[in-house]
This record gives sequence, structure tokens and C-alpha cells, in this order.
Amino acid sequence: MESHFLAYLYRLRYIERWSLMRNVLKENVAEHSFHVSILTHVLCTIANEVYGKQVPTERAVSMALFHDATEVFTGDIPTPVKHHNPKILSNFREIEQLAAERLLDMVPEPLRKVYDPLIVAKKDADPELKKYVKGADLLDAYLKCVSELSAGNREFAIAKKQIERSIEEMNMPELDYFLQHLAPSLEKTLDEL
Repeated sequence: MESHFLAYLYRLRYIERWSLMRNVLKENVAEHSFHVSILTHVLCTIANEVYGKQVPTERAVSMALFHDATEVFTGDIPTPVKHHNPKILSNFREIEQLAAERLLDMVPEPLRKVYDPLIVAKKDADPELKKYVKGADLLDAYLKCVSELSAGNREFAIAKKQIERSIEEMNMPELDYFLQHLAPSLEKTLDEL
């Protein structure tokens, strides 16, 4: 039986992010997933190498890679829309769950046990690993704001402040380390690097 699983995943490149805001550089969900995966790897590496933790990096990166896979069906719903009120967020989470089940149904049966925990949001999923993916997701949004502001686009000024608060509320030393040691160079031009 033919599977459309990868054909749908490859369509993530057609789904634009930040649709309510003027962008100097457009970004799609496939790019975002790649960046969140890289950032998850970095955060886990910081956790393990700097703070002596034992975070299973490969597992967290796999979760990051698929964290927005359902958007092939739902599209990228802007944060202000999703979080406008609890009922909208609850309805969106239900739609997201249905989209995950639809996507998982496309995975060939012998492969499902591998992709099920990566695609279908589970209440019992490891909250520690989810925290690293969430932190990376916020970092990617923060870096998008930094990039847009560096290009003179003030459209992202308030979003940057809101994301900084969200990052601070996560209370993760790995995020602080990243912001102190790795993020500053992302504000520089090529000639300044």
C-alpha cells in the first residue's frame, strides 16, 4: 500500500510562519522545524556538557523534528490567535490531535511504533524532553525577532519582548547560557563575525 506520509511532510515548506506580521525574510514550517531541531540539540548539549545532566539528546532532537508536523493540515496558527482565549486554544488542541492521528494513519504499519510518539501528542510524553523542545521553539522565535529587528523591521519589537519573558519564565539555565554565549553573534552582520 502506498504511503503519503513523506509527501505531506515535504509540504511543510509551503506553510509560511508569522503570517500576521510584515517580514523582511519569509520563513516556512520546514525551516522552522530544522532550526528547532538544531537548537534542541544545542540546548541538550549545554545541559549535558555544561551542567552535567544526562538528557537523551537524540530523542529530544527527534521530537523537535516532528513538533509541528501536524501543520501540514492545520497550517501555522499565529500565537495571538491560538492564545486569544482558553476555548480557542482547547479547540485548536483538539484539531491538532485529529491532524496528528490523520498523519500517523499514513505511516506504514511496521514504522508506526517509531513515529507514533513523535507525531501524536501524548499526555505521558517525557515533560523534561518537551521542555527542551519548547525552549528551542521559543529560541527560534526569539532569533527570528532578532533577525527582523537587525534588518530594521520594528514589527517584531513587541514580539521579542514577549518571547524574552516566556524564555525567562521557563527558568532553564541552558537558555540563559545560550543567550549569553551563542545568541549575540546572531545579531551581527557577516563582516562583523
